[in-house]
Amino acid sequence: MKHDKVNKHPDSSNRDLTGSQPVSKKKSALPRSIGRILNQIKTDFSPQGEQQFVKNFRISRTRTRNALRFLLLLAVVPILTHFLSKAFLFSPIVNHIRGENTSRIFLNSQMEEDALRELKSFEQNLRFQSFIYQTPTLSGEVLKQTVKQKAIDIAKEFRQKSNSAISNVFADFVSLITFAVLVATNRRNIATLKSFMDEIVYGISDSAKAFFIIMFTDIFVGFHSPDGWEVIMAGFAEHLGLPANKSVIFTFIATFPVILNSIFKYWIFNYISRLSPSSLATLKEMDD
Repeated sequence: MKHDKVNKHPDSSNRDLTGSQPVSKKKSALPRSIGRILNQIKTDFSPQGEQQFVKNFRISRTRTRNALRFLLLLAVVPILTHFLSKAFLFSPIVNHIRGENTSRIFLNSQMEEDALRELKSFEQNLRFQSFIYQTPTLSGEVLKQTVKQKAIDIAKEFRQKSNSAISNVFADFVSLITFAVLVATNRRNIATLKSFMDEIVYGISDSAKAFFIIMFTDIFVGFHSPDGWEVIMAGFAEHLGLPANKSVIFTFIATFPVILNSIFKYWIFNYISRLSPSSLATLKEMDD
């Protein structure tokens, strides 16, 4: 019975837990933003404020230098590796293996067509000059020898292009490995670079953010971007000695910019909306 009487009275500790408001939920007299501003002003005018400002400035300056140095390292080292490996390692090996074998001049049929087109244009140009400028008519033997010498020069030129393309494949592979090693072994510098880029993004005005977003989207996924992608793909194929297949290029243009556009939109509405809602509103107004 005594035990039942005890249970009828609520526990004072439970009454405190349910009746009182937690400290974290108590409302302050001032908004949090004003409180933070007042605390910042108090800190700035304190005797240690100047020392803290100088310390923060030195830390920011050191971080900026390290970020720019590492960014330059990421750009220069792979390019330098590509140049040196191609010039002193892969090109001599490829030139020695391929030699002067005339059956290995062209890497693909498109290169052969380009060489024949150049030779035909040279021969037609000789005939045109003889007709227009009233030069002595070239005999069949002289014309044959002239065209033959031009064919030899064209063959040397395209053999060198083929050797260079093969060397580019190996040199690019070494450059990618070098870049990957730099990224994998410099995690701290990667974090510093990311922090530096975040500061730049935060420091840009909302109108500037919207301008750069529109500019980059128009360049890479806009109305005129297919022409630029076609030039890039053709140049990349020539760099590697591959034929510039129109079907492959058009298929790439029809798919990759769409994927890139989706990534841009996701980044804009997921990241920019949280980072700077006003810049998102400015972007919508400028886009309209």
